[in-house]
Amino acid sequence: MQSFIVEHYLGTELDIYCGEPDTFKGTVEACADGVLTIRKDNKYTHIAIDKIIAIWEEK
Repeated sequence: MQSFIVEHYLGTELDIYCGEPDTFKGTVEACADGVLTIRKDNKYTHIAIDKIIAIWEEK
């Protein structure tokens, strides 16, 4: 999934679902070493890629 995210979603605003109640929103800043880094309101969130269930573009 890491290469898929880098190829298709780098710089894109996403909604990321990791199971209830863990849903995150932000712009993809980086994806490396099994960790997805997103930014929202100048704050960074780091998410373990193996915990991600679904991602979709934020509308």
